[in-house]
Amino acid sequence: MDIFKKDKLYMLEALVEAEKAATLGEVPIGAIIVYQDKIIARAHNLRETTQNATTHAELLAIQQACAHIGSWRLEDMTLYVTLEPCPMCAGAILQSRIPRLVYGARDMKAGSVDSLYRLLNDSRFNHECDVTEGILSEECGTILTVFFRNLREQKKNQRRNLE
Repeated sequence: MDIFKKDKLYMLEALVEAEKAATLGEVPIGAIIVYQDKIIARAHNLRETTQNATTHAELLAIQQACAHIGSWRLEDMTLYVTLEPCPMCAGAILQSRIPRLVYGARDMKAGSVDSLYRLLNDSRFNHECDVTEGILSEECGTILTVFFRNLREQKKNQRRNLE
């Protein structure tokens, strides 16, 4: 199977995680980590559930992968995430030495891989990461658009009910 087909297949798995987040009322972002053609970690956002700012999908997946292999160095792995990572998650990708990131949709408000910053390809850091963007970008963007549209509608209805 060629790399593009693999990327699409694994991004579909990240989208499954994003759907899990949405059902919990979390921003629907999902992440998986692949090592030797096997998914060794999968996670979705849990910030609202845990009330912890650091429980982003990427960080949770990185923690699982580290536990799985017994090392903080996640060399020879690929992280798939439905939305371009924020500065915190991009930093964790660098610190864990993940060599490849694949993401779906760009994040024009917090994206720190391509949109606002290019943290993963800054030669001043001791590690750089290959990046593939735009895999299933429409699907990854749509789940977010629908989630936030529904959230705005719920808030509007709550305000109406209070009047």
